[in-house]
Amino acid sequence: MSTQDPAGLADLDHRVSGCRACPRLVAWREEVARVKRAAFADWTYWGRPVPGFGPDDARLLVLGLAPAAHGGNRTGRMFTGDRSGDVLYRALYDVGLASQPEAVTADDGLELYGVRITSPVHCAPPENKPTPTERDTCRAWLVQELRLLRPTVRAVVVLGAFGWQAALPAFAEAGWTVPRPRPAFGHGVRVTLDPTAASMAAPAGASPGASPEVSPVAPADAAAPLDLFGCFHVSQRNTFTGRLTPEMLREVLRTAATTAGLLP
Repeated sequence: MSTQDPAGLADLDHRVSGCRACPRLVAWREEVARVKRAAFADWTYWGRPVPGFGPDDARLLVLGLAPAAHGGNRTGRMFTGDRSGDVLYRALYDVGLASQPEAVTADDGLELYGVRITSPVHCAPPENKPTPTERDTCRAWLVQELRLLRPTVRAVVVLGAFGWQAALPAFAEAGWTVPRPRPAFGHGVRVTLDPTAASMAAPAGASPGASPEVSPVAPADAAAPLDLFGCFHVSQRNTFTGRLTPEMLREVLRTAATTAGLLP
């Protein structure tokens, strides 16, 4: 039985998918959905913010950067329908954390075992580069997602330096202590965050431009320590050049899943 409130994350995912807080991102994601890529001309693109994917009682969180214009922005599911997702889901399957090695559509039957995938920015950005303001505006969603996962999540794999930099303030606001100076990103880096006293007064992290739809979550048990693992992003640049190999990715996922109690 789940130890989390499924309605909590389901409601959050629903509200994330309706966010229109960042005008540049709204315009871009909708333009991409209208113009489309020739290979997907017969698709009806999702064209909205892409919510997290995975069970509500996940013990391991995988944190990316933002949806791809013709991947998640097309299919409506994190890392689904692009080459980065092909690499990530194959690795998750190889280590026993996914039901199948491919992610093609949002209704392809793929299940994750104890793993949830999300990102600090939920809209596809031009040139895959959100602005600092867009990153900070979207943080309120990540903080709330972390709070809802807090009773069960024990490890996080952060893909890339952008995700690392964006996530550290969110972890601090969601109930964990981030060391000072802030730990630097690197592949294979491991940092343990100790829990702080829960603070549920308001949706912390909301900047002046944040969506007014973000709301506080109910008080929950105090967080347990959280282990963060750095991993090079599964971008085509990294995987094509060999900077990130399948074995490197599997090793980080395997170590994080073992730490989270998902693997022996």
